Amino acid sequence: MNEKIVIRPPQIGPIAPAPSKPVSKTGSKTGVGFETIFQEQLAGQSEIKFSAHALKRLETRRISLGNQEMALLKDAVNKAEAKGAKESLILMDQMALVVSIKNRTVITAVDEASLKDNVFTNIDSAVIVKQ
Repeated sequence: MNEKIVIRPPQIGPIAPAPSKPVSKTGSKTGVGFETIFQEQLAGQSEIKFSAHALKRLETRRISLGNQEMALLKDAVNKAEAKGAKESLILMDQMALVVSIKNRTVITAVDEASLKDNVFTNIDSAVIVKQ
């Protein structure tokens, strides 16, 4: 029982650097430039989202937003953001939308019939959009 156990470290040979991909003029190894990636990220951030509550309100109140309305909404959100707004009431033809400007998310939607005698709280700005 006097056997000795000897553990020897594995033999490691010389380490060679991994072959690198050629670097493009833009500085990116994949060939996609910083400007392209940056613009794609900006485009993704500029999209308007809808909360589950807002989608439910749009459906129950039969409010539909076409391409033109979405473009006007995006423009209104951009204007509110430029002024430093956080939560904004956006009034469009026959509807009102409460939007989280920071998250670019519509929180709720109200149709023309529900606008009468309605009070909007927790907003710091309003944008009136004309078509």
